[in-house]
Amino acid sequence: MIYSVRGELIHKEPFLAVVETGGVGYACRITCATASQIGETGTEVFLYTYLHVREDNVELFGFYSKQELHCFRLLISVSGVGPKMALAILSDIEPQRFALTVASGDSKVFTKTKGVGPKLAQRIVLELKDKVAKESITSDDFKAAVNISAPAGDDTGEAVTALITLGFSQSEVMEAIARIDTSLPTEKIIKQALKILGMK
Repeated sequence: MIYSVRGELIHKEPFLAVVETGGVGYACRITCATASQIGETGTEVFLYTYLHVREDNVELFGFYSKQELHCFRLLISVSGVGPKMALAILSDIEPQRFALTVASGDSKVFTKTKGVGPKLAQRIVLELKDKVAKESITSDDFKAAVNISAPAGDDTGEAVTALITLGFSQSEVMEAIARIDTSLPTEKIIKQALKILGMK
């Protein structure tokens, strides 16, 4: 498994970046969000990667953040969602919005991506909600922590779920939430938490 690549960006086009490191050019499929983050050719870039292997093809996918990579992994775990469709979805929905969409069950957002119909969009939400439910957010300790930090309840609970879906740990999320006005709407809580957690 190739965990990441760092080197000179020698070629860039929509959905593709070629990073040269150690004399080898790695062609990485990328999202629009990653393309906007990595700058222009001739600059040094760092990408987290996912190596997708099939019988007839091997492709490398690159991401500017661990959160985007985590969302990609979640998406390709859904039946009917391949790597290229996952890339397209993440080009239309930024990681924090993706997590909020899954947490709130708003499947219509996914239908904005070409090739994603209502049934597949609903499946994405249903399957990923199940995965999130199996994580530590279902524990009594976690629920108690949410209730202590979030008197308003619903908005903060959704924000916490979304942030954990993005790959942050329970302790990281709760520390960030404790520093935020939990009376704010869900989306603002998420944005402020991401700033605190160091995600631009």
